[in-house]
Amino acid sequence: MTQRVAVVGGGWAGLAAAVEACSRGHAVTLFEMSAQLGGRARKVDLGETIVDNGQHILIGAYLQTLALMRRLGVPVDEALLRTPLALVGPDGGGLVLPRGPAVPAFARAVLNNLHWSWRDRFSLLGAATGWALRGFRCAPRLSVAELCAGISPRVLEQLIEPLCVAALNTPAHEASAGVFLRVLKDALFSGAGSADLLLPRRHLSALLPEPAEHWLTQAGAELRLGQRVMSIAPGDEGWSVDGERFDAVVLAAPALEAARLARPHAAAWANAAEALRYQPIVTVYAQSLGSHLPRPMVALSSQPAQYVFDLGQLRAQPGWLAFVISGAQPWVDRGMEATALATLAQARDELEAHLGEPLSLRRALTEKRATFSCTPGLVRPSQRIAPGLVAAADYCAGPYPATLEGAVRSGLAAIDALSA
Repeated sequence: MTQRVAVVGGGWAGLAAAVEACSRGHAVTLFEMSAQLGGRARKVDLGETIVDNGQHILIGAYLQTLALMRRLGVPVDEALLRTPLALVGPDGGGLVLPRGPAVPAFARAVLNNLHWSWRDRFSLLGAATGWALRGFRCAPRLSVAELCAGISPRVLEQLIEPLCVAALNTPAHEASAGVFLRVLKDALFSGAGSADLLLPRRHLSALLPEPAEHWLTQAGAELRLGQRVMSIAPGDEGWSVDGERFDAVVLAAPALEAARLARPHAAAWANAAEALRYQPIVTVYAQSLGSHLPRPMVALSSQPAQYVFDLGQLRAQPGWLAFVISGAQPWVDRGMEATALATLAQARDELEAHLGEPLSLRRALTEKRATFSCTPGLVRPSQRIAPGLVAAADYCAGPYPATLEGAVRSGLAAIDALSA
């Protein structure tokens, strides 16, 4: 039976929900307060070039996101550069997974890492074997740092901590070990290629928001950009959104905005959404014409940035480098000017051999609420709010941290919840 479905929020979760609802024959109206779709994963026009509001990566295990992109007509193999998982520094040292099934590939990568001692290598393999034997499960209150207490300090510093902050955007001593293990499980046990890095060769809006906008328009959905929803209310037959009747509503807005709308009807849900705490991500864009990094993505060993991306190799933006600072609250507290200067100094120190012309700052962008803090024992708001009212967001209860895959899965699951 065709229903009128309102989707409030046009990020990746809201777009996934809208596409799925349309695919099932529902009449969809999508409300987005911004003039642009994509939420926290979208393009930013700097005038001289287009960058993203944050440098996201995908992995091969992000099956729902990749399937949705294909459904929207995105040529995934062209839009994403697929490489084996490689956490490698400017000098070539680090962990590189060979191709093939992820578990033996991981073991070979660790054993072949000559930058680590045998004690380093066996401490990691021993810990990983224990995680696998326990089904990648652990006590809910355990942090990543506690989970990895038996791993050598060098492996913690060079692999676990940067991997944790990249996956959960939360420092290892604060991050949920349970969620960290779930990410590792899906990467290592979802089949060959599941741990592969998928680096965007196009701006983020071209990966999903723009194709979704075109697809939804062609499917007859109504997109209301630049329109903030002021209130929702239950009625005799469904819900009203700013006085307009719908059969069901999907709240795909940021947590605080969703809590504002839901509070009159589900105070406990609103309290859970408002209780979430956040971690910022800073992306520093710089340019050095003639620069060429040894890989499109390079791990850094000092602070503030953990990774740098060579946009000249990825997107034909010669000399442009994107430095990513995850778990960035200490740097946000210092201010953007200090953070940008520290990043440029770090780049000159670690990347000197790979830079061309003098490195210059182009833009520093901050997403202050980039992700929720993925801490041990965190209680996240449920997907179901009230009859005919569901949430779709990466912060909803689920096994994933705040990732693109988590957002897409939540959007698809929201329509399943309405159907049920």
